[in-house]
Amino acid sequence: MKLVTYQHQGRISIGKVEGDRVIDLPLGDPSLPATMLALLQGGEEAMARAAAVKDGHVSALSEVTLLAPLPNPSKFLAIGMNYRKHVAEAAKVGVQTPPTQVWFNKQVTCINGPFGDVHVPSVSEQLDYEVELCVVIGRRCRHVSREATSSVIAGYMVCNDVSVRDWQLATQTMTVGKSFDTCGPTGPWIVTPDELGDPHALRLRMWVNGELRQDDVTASMIHDIHAQIAHLSTAFTLEPGDLLATGTPSGVGVAMSPPTYLRAGDVMRAEIEGIGAIENRVIAEPA
Repeated sequence: MKLVTYQHQGRISIGKVEGDRVIDLPLGDPSLPATMLALLQGGEEAMARAAAVKDGHVSALSEVTLLAPLPNPSKFLAIGMNYRKHVAEAAKVGVQTPPTQVWFNKQVTCINGPFGDVHVPSVSEQLDYEVELCVVIGRRCRHVSREATSSVIAGYMVCNDVSVRDWQLATQTMTVGKSFDTCGPTGPWIVTPDELGDPHALRLRMWVNGELRQDDVTASMIHDIHAQIAHLSTAFTLEPGDLLATGTPSGVGVAMSPPTYLRAGDVMRAEIEGIGAIENRVIAEPA
C-alpha cells in the first residue's frame, strides 16, 4: 500500500493511493482511525483492514493536497555519515569518520509536507539538502535482533534532511541545526514493505533547480537498516510512528567547491526508486 495523509475540500484524513485515486480509509471502513499514527498503533490488524478497503469515498489524486504522511511522530532520528562517498567528502570540510553509528534528533516540529515550502532561516545563509530513505517503525519494540528488524517496519518514505550547516556544526549533537522549522520534508506517502521490496536496492537522487546533485544507491550504506534498528533498540524503545532517516549520499552543497547553499527561489526534488518524489521550494523565512 501507499498510505497518505491528505486534505480535500477542507477535510484532513488518511487514505491509500491506487493509481491516480485516493481511497479514504475511515470512510471506507468506519472502524479505522482518522490519523496515520493511530493506524500504525493499531498494528497488523488495522493495517490488514486498511488493505481490505475497496470502496468508500474516492478522490482524484490530482485534486487532493498531500500532507506529511506522519505529522506527529514521537521521535525523528537520523544517522550521520552513513554513505561511503559522503564520508570521503565530509573529510574535506574537517569532519572525521565516526567509529560507530552516529545518531541525532530532528525535533518533530521540523516536519514538513512533501510539497511544502522550506524556509531559509533569517539567522543563516547555509541551508543545505540531504536526500534520505526514511524508515517508519510499526511496532513497539526493544532489543530487536538483526534478523527480526524487518518485522518492526511499517514502511518507507522519502525524506529531505534539510540542514542549517553553521548551526549544525556549532554543537556536537547537531540537533539544533537539523531541526529548524520546515526542515523535515517527508513523503509523498508511506510505502509498505510488501510493495517496496528490498530497501537496500534503491536508487536515490536529489536535484536542485533541475541539476542532479546526489545520485547513489541504498546498498552504499555503511550501516544497513537492520544494523540501525538493532543498534537503536538496544538503547531505548522504538514506538509505532517513529521515523529513522538512514543517511545521505555524497553531493551535498557544503562539500562543493566553493560551498553552494540553497537560496530563496531554489527548488529541491528528492526521489527514491520504488517510492516516489517530494519537491520543495525554498523561500525566505516569513517575518
